[in-house]
Amino acid sequence: MSRPIVIIGAGQGGLQAAESLRSAKFEGSILLLGDEKYLPYNRPPLSKAFLLRECERDQLTIRQAPVFEKKRITLETGVRVEKIDPGNHTLMCNDGRTIGYEKVIIATGSRARSLPIANVDVEGVHCIRTLDDTLKIQAELETTKNLVVVGGGFIGLEMAAVARKLGKVVTVVEFADRLMARVVSPMISDYYKNIHESHGVDVRLNAQAGEIIAKDGCVQGVKLSDGEELPADMVVLGVGVRPNQELAQEAGLICEGGIVIDHKGRTSDPDIYAIGDCTAQKLSDGSFLRLESVQNAVELAKAAANDIMGNDKPFVAAPWFWSDQYDVTLQMVGLSGGYDTAVLRGDLGSASFSYFYFKQGSLIAVDSLNQSSDHMAGRKLLGGANSLTPDTAQDLSYNLRDAIG
Repeated sequence: MSRPIVIIGAGQGGLQAAESLRSAKFEGSILLLGDEKYLPYNRPPLSKAFLLRECERDQLTIRQAPVFEKKRITLETGVRVEKIDPGNHTLMCNDGRTIGYEKVIIATGSRARSLPIANVDVEGVHCIRTLDDTLKIQAELETTKNLVVVGGGFIGLEMAAVARKLGKVVTVVEFADRLMARVVSPMISDYYKNIHESHGVDVRLNAQAGEIIAKDGCVQGVKLSDGEELPADMVVLGVGVRPNQELAQEAGLICEGGIVIDHKGRTSDPDIYAIGDCTAQKLSDGSFLRLESVQNAVELAKAAANDIMGNDKPFVAAPWFWSDQYDVTLQMVGLSGGYDTAVLRGDLGSASFSYFYFKQGSLIAVDSLNQSSDHMAGRKLLGGANSLTPDTAQDLSYNLRDAIG
């Protein structure tokens, strides 16, 4: 190839794509462009260990600068691609350059959603998405007394757990009637509500933030839609993310709540791939699914690199996710939505148990709390054919691995 393969986005997915191309013996030029000023870094610790100062900033970095030179990957940070021109196979960057490409891999990820309410941009109102976001929150937390978290999903609850560990007064405002409603079952939602309340968090369900109360450009509180005012000297918005699909849309690629791809990361343009949070895949019922996980970004990166090299290795594994809150680690594999049977394996009062979810007799997902062996077994069970039934799943004497294959 006379032109480089250009990867837009230097997060974990973009980095993995570059390294996978080299592992597959690609000998051409690889250009990795990141719009942040940092070397590629791990995002999951931003709302967990790093925010608690349990890991150092350098520990977030995935690869140090010399690795890129050794692997002949040209990394440019602080560069934003503003346009893709598929007809001419070129990219236009914010520094005025036009870059030719042979293939493009879009790994632009997602951005935090805001809220269409008054004063959402004042000092003290934050989202958690980037290293810079977390550094600002870290600095302000030292003098924060009252924190309001808007949104009861993973990010919001992880933020609440960190703040309580630091002794802050914390209120969680969630619009839905349960926590993490989009991703977990009602049983897990209830368990986490009890955990947070036992740690002193004021959990408000069926509640909506109506406006941010501000004075002299700084946050003072949150006014709920019913008129109640919650004091706050910091507000963190954890109300979901939006896929960064605009580049693809403007280039004429098909997008449906994300850049539409197949299991190899292929878009509607044969020379453009997309991976990670910015993508969506069509399901058998015609709907589109967008997954927000490190696994999705990394495995799609490998699949895209292999397809470019002519190797047929699509990403078809069951999706998995995790969340750390207080001393509880939730590990999830599969998607539990639509289950008709759920069985408990273990003791609900022991803080170490799993729920197994079935639909029409077939296992579709496993949620494990402080039970990593069940999670790992679940990944193998959902990775292919299995004979697990609700009765055997809840039988602690039954070896889950006996149902594999």
